Amino acid sequence: MSNAVASTVAISADSKAEMSLSGIGMSFSGVSVLRDVSLAITGGEIHTLMGENGAGKSTLVKIISGVQKPSFGTMEIDGRAVTLASPREAEAEGIVIMHQELSLVPEMTVAENVMLGHEPVHRSIFIDRKRLRKEAKAVLARFGFTLDVDRPVKDLRVGEQQLVEIARALLMDARVLIMDEPTSALSQTEADILMEVVRDLALQGVAVIYISHRMDEVFEISDRVTVLRDGDLIGTKLVSDTTPGELVEMMVGRSVEIEKIERHTPASPEVVLSVKGLGLKDGEKVLLEDVGFDLRKGEVLGIGGLLGAGRTELLETLFGARGVPVAGKITLNGGNCWPSTPAAGVEAGLALITEDRKGNGLLLERPIRDNIALPLLPLKTRYGLVSQRMQTAEAEAAIEKLRIAALGPDHVVGRLSGGNQQKVVLGKWLATHPNILLLDEPTRGIDIGAKDEIYELIGKLADSGLSVLFVSSEIPEYLAVCDRMIVLCEGRITGELSADEMSVDSIKELAMRF
Repeated sequence: MSNAVASTVAISADSKAEMSLSGIGMSFSGVSVLRDVSLAITGGEIHTLMGENGAGKSTLVKIISGVQKPSFGTMEIDGRAVTLASPREAEAEGIVIMHQELSLVPEMTVAENVMLGHEPVHRSIFIDRKRLRKEAKAVLARFGFTLDVDRPVKDLRVGEQQLVEIARALLMDARVLIMDEPTSALSQTEADILMEVVRDLALQGVAVIYISHRMDEVFEISDRVTVLRDGDLIGTKLVSDTTPGELVEMMVGRSVEIEKIERHTPASPEVVLSVKGLGLKDGEKVLLEDVGFDLRKGEVLGIGGLLGAGRTELLETLFGARGVPVAGKITLNGGNCWPSTPAAGVEAGLALITEDRKGNGLLLERPIRDNIALPLLPLKTRYGLVSQRMQTAEAEAAIEKLRIAALGPDHVVGRLSGGNQQKVVLGKWLATHPNILLLDEPTRGIDIGAKDEIYELIGKLADSGLSVLFVSSEIPEYLAVCDRMIVLCEGRITGELSADEMSVDSIKELAMRF
């Protein structure tokens, strides 16, 4: 891996960056979002930036990458004072950002997205398509990413799209590389590959600013960590001189530990969902094969596996988003059920929280009121008219029940933090009063404080008798919330684990049992 990466990313041995920010402040319409923040990073260092959603990380990154000019403070690169007026000027200084929110072109292929801005040309005019595909394949292979370069990006899963984004960013001649939650949609295997890539980049002299909510990543890869809270710099620590508990307390101002959620009511023996011999294909490709399990009332059942194992496909099939399965039997509350559309899934008492809340779960430019009401419209409209009173009442109930930090039902969803956006997604589906909740990466891209609240909510919902199917790319989450789990590998179930049998090692072993 090291040699491959070194041959792909062009970093000069004598071009190590020295970057410092001093007294950075930022205000919007008189509201201060950053206050007196100072940060220094040198080539070869992996410097992690941590903080809850809304702490100021994104604003600081936008300043470093030239998207925004600070209201106060100075920035120096290699001892030179610089003012970056645009991302292009930042890239000219060797500053490259890999955004958490994907910036791919959906209609273009994997190869076209990977090579975007770096397309090989023929006779200095025409794009050399053959060479473009070849070079894209080589780049992906060197980083250990296995993707079909001719496939449109819109047809990829979120995790696969993240790999394309990563490969594209790593092609650029970066001296300072900013990575914003790069593993948020990756399985543990893909995340491990990326960790190795990041280490190799640092060895070549790249200064890496790494943003992550995953504490295990921070301690695995970082040299130093800087914590922001509510726009203030709380402190910078050598990773070797701190602990996860100390960093969490710096981030949230209190002690937070991810532990097994407290359950007051054990799962009932009553089976609410039974799946037998389930099969699903995409053309000739087998996505699910002979999948079978039972889900009990009030149970949180984990669906584990690596990226591409079939976890999302299973939830989508149960919800009706994949059409009717090609084989097998689905029984809901004792009766046969083959949801062929999401509407049929909702009618059957199912609700799906998708892995991509911004792409599939929310209308970002609309208020909370409109988002909460979306799945209710077919159920609560009269003569084609929507009750504004109903919408407002449902939104107010969700805000109160889920403790959504918002100004009210008219608060635009796109202006909420990631954790509060996720609560809106949960709120809109809970408003349908489902019997079974399908959770696909429900804590993706949100901070540890918000995660803790969502874990607590899952426990309360299960205690109330709601059954939950839970998918995550973070193994500790299964240990925290699940009563039991099944593990998939290449569309097949490779094992089942009780709560006592679940561990990082046992889950990994089943996930890789081909």
